[in-house]
Formats: sequence, C-alpha cells, structure tokens
Amino acid sequence: MTFRHAILLPLFLLLFTPSLLAWGPTGHRVTGLIAEKYMSENALKNVQKILGGESIAMVSTFMDEIKSDKKYDHLRPWHYCTIPDGMTYDEAGTPEEGDAVYAIEKLTEELRTKEFTQGDEAFTLKLLIHLIGDIHQPLHVGNGTDRGGNDVSVRYFSRNSNLHRVWDSGMINGTRLSYTEYAEWINRPDGDEVRKWQNSTVRDWAHESMTFRPAIYDLPANKKLSFRYDYDHKETLNLRLLQAGVRIAGVLNALYG
Repeated sequence: MTFRHAILLPLFLLLFTPSLLAWGPTGHRVTGLIAEKYMSENALKNVQKILGGESIAMVSTFMDEIKSDKKYDHLRPWHYCTIPDGMTYDEAGTPEEGDAVYAIEKLTEELRTKEFTQGDEAFTLKLLIHLIGDIHQPLHVGNGTDRGGNDVSVRYFSRNSNLHRVWDSGMINGTRLSYTEYAEWINRPDGDEVRKWQNSTVRDWAHESMTFRPAIYDLPANKKLSFRYDYDHKETLNLRLLQAGVRIAGVLNALYG
C-alpha cells in the first residue's frame, strides 16, 4: 500500500462506512458525563474503582469498539430491539438472540447478583452503560421494516446519508460541541423530572422511543434534510440524551450506592 493510499483509506472508511452505532461517540459520552453528575458520591466511587479509574463517559463507547472483535458478534443484537407499530414489547416478544430490553434487564441482574456470563464485573458494567444509552436513541427501537432507519436513504446537508445515521451522529456533530459542552448545554432537568425518569422501567424507555418514530419518519418528499429537520427534532434529541444519562445514574445508584 502506498503512503497516499494509507492516508486515503481511513478517510474513505470514515465517509462511507454504514452507521450502525447508537448516538456515536459524542452522544454516548454525553450520556455518561450526565450520569456522573446524578450519581451518589458512594456509587460513583465504587463504579470508578471497578472501572479502574476510567470515567463513565469514556467507557460508554466500549460496546461499539468491541464490534471489531468477532468473538463478540453474539452481542450485536443487543444494541436494539424491534417493536412494530401498534404493538407493545411483550406482544412483539423477545427474539431468541436477545435484544436491548433483554440485555439491560439481564446485565442489571448480573451486576446485582455478581454472577456474570459475558465477562467480569467491569466488562458487564460497560455493556450496561452503553445499552441504556442505545435504547434511548429512538431508532434503536425499530419498527421491523427498515433496520431502524438504516435503509431510509436521505440527503443530509447535501451529503448522502440515512435516517439512522442522522440520529446517531449527524444532528449531534452538527452542533460542533464537545461532549462536555453538549452535556453542560442540555443538563437542566428539575428534581421532579429526575425522579420520574428514574422511577420507570426498561420497557417504559423502549415504548417512549416508539412514540417519537412518527415524527422522525415525517420526511419531505425529496428526502433532503438540513436546518429545518434539526430544528424540529432538537428538543427530542436532547431529551433522550438527558434521560439516558439520568437513568444510567439511577440504575448505578441502586446497584452501587
């Protein structure tokens, strides 16, 4: 491979690799940093000890990073769940390979009992942190017809993209904010909201994501998205990031507080 090709290949992969992540690195780190702000001192200390001093924000992307290792391919279905329009999660049923709802419930129980099936406590904790973020990305609760919007081609600010990628990273990265700046910008819930959000179940979170799908799929006929689409969905995007962070904190406080 020539030096020129070595430079161009990573750029090509960056531009043209399909988006299969949830929130992208910036979004996940936003949820992790917000979580740290709503954790008890004791819970945060215990979690950081398990993580070897790493922050929740930085480990929040771990489950996407290990996709490059084939031995973790069995975890791929855990990043999302499928609930067709007009159905509940229970009506849709849990697939044999598992899904995000199944995995969050399973990993939470394993952390409570200290009986781990996927690795040690740190590994399990990293998976859980990531997946709570995933299920709050509305298109990670798919309708079963288009791989969570990955098959919905759009032009986003004059570039070829798909609806899933727009929600994973397009709108977030378009703000040009770091994850610390983004977290500070949206971190304004009141106490009643925090309590309400944390007093809910994983299945509630999935059904919430479903409620946003009709508006998300309400696209112009030419599928060209830009400032208007971002403006119309900014509040939903920021709400889901904020709720994910607050709920990560709630789960970890219950486990380690």
